[in-house]
Amino acid sequence: MIRILACLALGALLLGCTSDDGLRPPQDLGAFKLGHNVVIASKMKKGPVSRDATQEEWVDVLTQAVDQRFGRYEGNQLYHFGISVEGYMLAPPGVPVLYNPRSALIINVTVWDDAAAAKLNAEPKQFTIFEDTTSESVAVGSGHLRSKEEQLQGLADNAMDVVEDWLAEMQAEEGWFTPRPGAETTAEVPRLGATADDAAAPEGTALPAAADAAGG
Repeated sequence: MIRILACLALGALLLGCTSDDGLRPPQDLGAFKLGHNVVIASKMKKGPVSRDATQEEWVDVLTQAVDQRFGRYEGNQLYHFGISVEGYMLAPPGVPVLYNPRSALIINVTVWDDAAAAKLNAEPKQFTIFEDTTSESVAVGSGHLRSKEEQLQGLADNAMDVVEDWLAEMQAEEGWFTPRPGAETTAEVPRLGATADDAAAPEGTALPAAADAAGG
């Protein structure tokens, strides 16, 4: 994992600048409604030449990002998220101009269908996420221009973009969130603040312990 993160940081130097500061409109996720939102980071690896970030910091920023992005969908069928942070690299300040790594995050995502009591993806879907760049960050490195908290938030927001795109693709191609009889629910499910310790599903839901939910 550390070798992968090192290669990603170097490869990112060749990528062009991107920036998406606007709030993206909701996509077509059918009858999707966010149920349990479980994030764990117990297996994560830190890449070389990286700022430190704790498990709690990653869990907090990703849990809030999931809730903010997917809590806005108002379908009537519950789906649960299990997300595992596998690795990260946060560009530090003070790195020579010739080596300006781009922050990166690797996560595994599993989606559970509450009514079917089953995973939608049998194997965790892995995503590699990079932070946005600007002409300034390319020139001097994001570690000089952004705090650790800003890097964490930027990666979390970009992670929600790629996960949302994936879910929309699965809805279009596989009908993941198509309304169906017997799947409706009005259950109130707490989302924000779920942790590995309290992630066991209440009676009547499909989500198992956190490690299983995240594909661990």
